[in-house]
Amino acid sequence: MITARDSADTGIQTVTDEQFANRTFARVKWKILPLLMICYVLALIDRNVIGFAKLGFMKDLGFGETVFGIGAGVFFVGYILFEIPSNLMLQRIGFRKTALRIMLMWGLACAAFSLMHNEMVFYVLRFILGVAEAGFFPGVLLFLTLWIPRNRRASVTAMFMAAIPISGMIGGPLAGGIMQHLDGFYGFKGWQILFLVAGLPACVMGVVTYLVLDNSPKEAKWLSDRERAVISDELAADEGSGASEHHSLLGALKDKRVYILAFTALAVFSGAVAAAFWVPTIIRKTGVSDLFHVGLLSSLPFLVGMIAQYLVGRHSDKVMERRWHVAICLGISALGWLTLALLQPSTTVSVVLLVVATASVLGATGPFWTLPGSLLTGKAAAGSIALVTTLAGVGNVFMPALVGALIDLTGSMAASQVAYGVLMLAGAAAIVMGTPPEAGRPVARAQ
Repeated sequence: MITARDSADTGIQTVTDEQFANRTFARVKWKILPLLMICYVLALIDRNVIGFAKLGFMKDLGFGETVFGIGAGVFFVGYILFEIPSNLMLQRIGFRKTALRIMLMWGLACAAFSLMHNEMVFYVLRFILGVAEAGFFPGVLLFLTLWIPRNRRASVTAMFMAAIPISGMIGGPLAGGIMQHLDGFYGFKGWQILFLVAGLPACVMGVVTYLVLDNSPKEAKWLSDRERAVISDELAADEGSGASEHHSLLGALKDKRVYILAFTALAVFSGAVAAAFWVPTIIRKTGVSDLFHVGLLSSLPFLVGMIAQYLVGRHSDKVMERRWHVAICLGISALGWLTLALLQPSTTVSVVLLVVATASVLGATGPFWTLPGSLLTGKAAAGSIALVTTLAGVGNVFMPALVGALIDLTGSMAASQVAYGVLMLAGAAAIVMGTPPEAGRPVARAQ
């Protein structure tokens, strides 16, 4: 037991080791998470603002849905080619320098879309944006493993992943408002102004991240010696828990569970990508013509998704179960997509089904992204986390192009919605059948 003077009176308040640890990790969480979330919000807006901008540039530049789908997928070509090298480099130079490099590059790349004038420029800029952003998401996941032990990580990861719905809640109305009211401002199209407004803040936040964050608890001067020791002890217990069966990236390549997780990651990624790239189009096709209203309606799935992320992540940590939390969320998402394809309903019903499909897949993100880091630990974690996201990214190269081709071929969104529903079901089945029940659970520590 340790004791602390109660600030409210002159009595002595006893604080157990567990309470002190909880307070320490709560302090860590609120020190690093808000800034990481802001950075990821900007990354997602820069990556996905293309879903709103397409409502303007598709007509202006004469693009079809297949062209858009290919461009959406080309992003992941650059992303996967540079993701693992970026994450391995992070281990050598630290998160601060990595985040600075990545955010400066992606902010400038996003702003450059305001200059595109044909299909080839569109493809090249999407590739460059993927190269620029490569390593940020798995880098954050690795960064969290340096601060947060496994048994506390699902809820923390879920809070970080709340950046996905927050970006949708902010990005939708912002994009719709800019395109609706600033079209023609100083001779620029609304979509050109949108890319500029979306891209430049990331450059600023890259500098802020470099100046504010610490690479590890050892460098954090704002931690006391005891707080640093608590963090070190819990992380050391993770390293010695026996969770890792392989100790190298080569070992990860031989582990079939990595590929199961990669396929499930493809489903999770695709569900989030679908919301960003296609929800505005789906809503507009129901008859909503005002772009600002499209933006407001598009934010609803993300608003509910943020709540789902928090509740699912918290419950997953409470019961220390990951697989079924992920599988059930993906199954509900599949139900939403398949029902939407079958009914092709009114605006109101469509928005409700999009809320179901999107919020549920976002709920899966917290529990799911604790799993790659639990397969491998230490130095191998950088490669294993990036390997899962890279393999998932390979699938996302083709999924948007397939969806775009289905829309052009059939003249309807229904076939593409069936494709998403089937993928969600397959991801749910894969995670249940392909990973052991104890995946993601910490080994009990000796008292």
